[in-house]
Amino acid sequence: METHISCLFPEILAIIFSYLDVKDKGRVAQVCTAWRDASYHKSVWRGVEAKLHLRRANPSLFPSLQTRGIKKVQILSLRRSLSYVIQGMPHIESLNLCGCFNLTDNGLGHAFVQDISSLRVLNLSLCKQITDSSLGRIAQYLKNLEVLELGGCSNITNTGLLLIAWGLHRLKSLNLRSCRHVSDVGIGHLSGMTRSAAEGCLTLEKLTLQDCQKLTDLSLKHISKGLNKLKVLNLSFCGGISDAGMIHLSHMTHLCSLNLRSCDNISDTGIMHLATGSLRLTGLDVSFCDKIADQSLAYIAQGLYQLKSLSLCSCHISDDGINRMVRQMHELKTLNIGQCVRITDKGLELIADHLSQLTGIDLYGCTKITKRGLERITQLPCLKVLNLGLWQMTESERSPLFYAQSAG
Repeated sequence: METHISCLFPEILAIIFSYLDVKDKGRVAQVCTAWRDASYHKSVWRGVEAKLHLRRANPSLFPSLQTRGIKKVQILSLRRSLSYVIQGMPHIESLNLCGCFNLTDNGLGHAFVQDISSLRVLNLSLCKQITDSSLGRIAQYLKNLEVLELGGCSNITNTGLLLIAWGLHRLKSLNLRSCRHVSDVGIGHLSGMTRSAAEGCLTLEKLTLQDCQKLTDLSLKHISKGLNKLKVLNLSFCGGISDAGMIHLSHMTHLCSLNLRSCDNISDTGIMHLATGSLRLTGLDVSFCDKIADQSLAYIAQGLYQLKSLSLCSCHISDDGINRMVRQMHELKTLNIGQCVRITDKGLELIADHLSQLTGIDLYGCTKITKRGLERITQLPCLKVLNLGLWQMTESERSPLFYAQSAG
């Protein structure tokens, strides 16, 4: 008796279709009625984000999404009212409006007019017309929000952060990248320093403050006092923070990842403060901090030896610093030392001898390394990623191995 795929139960077809990519999920629905019915099973579309251009009315769009159980939406272009989406998907869980430049406070205000208890994730990155007024609506009607992306929303001020601190008590992740009006006062609101006006976002686990130029060490004091559940903190390009601020961060026992890239006032002293506290960091980025030198590597070996990822690109470190660090860093898996022009083959040999768990290393622009050092690095047993970038080899030195590693 011959068996054909059409004989499979719809439940079995749904399991098979669940492994397809999004385009193919849509294509199988066009094959026949049986496949269409099976492909509309909610298990097929679990976790899928619908990517939509909202240009003209389409009465079947949202009923179709709801039938398939889709609750995540990204709006690629917005030429209709945002309320069209909210009304069409009353149980929406994730709304991505990143780059919708024409979205205004007025448009968002018309959409958020009642509680939307299901919405957990809202991305407004690069919606440059959004102001504190919209944050008032969000704080009022999106009480269960856990992730809020505001990167590049340059009109947000401390008042907006006060509104967030007042209304969004379940927030776990907040991105304020390049919100350049935000200052220490706003971070104080988030951290619960103004309890008479707002409780604060005390459940925050991830906070991105990249390129918030008005922040000083006082913000770090607020964070250390109020946001004790914080796991990830991005302070890259915050030129106003200094070594003294690291004292506050050094006692945040839940902090796992700290990004200090291009923080010009962070030096070896700041790393000393971090290393002598009670931190248990697994990720640290101090790339392009030109006051970081070999002494920092000694401090890292003494107090931050549990790091799994360390980025030191363009820092003033040498083989001597590598020698002082590598023997203690048994858990290190990723090491980025690109553009550290004082590193030579000796440094690479030390890395190869002691960092046996390393899976990735960046050597972009390390102009003093040669084939000898690279041969040692490529013998690391777990190595998967090797970035060479600007490194130069003579034609006779090049081999298929190096080509493959460079391409990877």
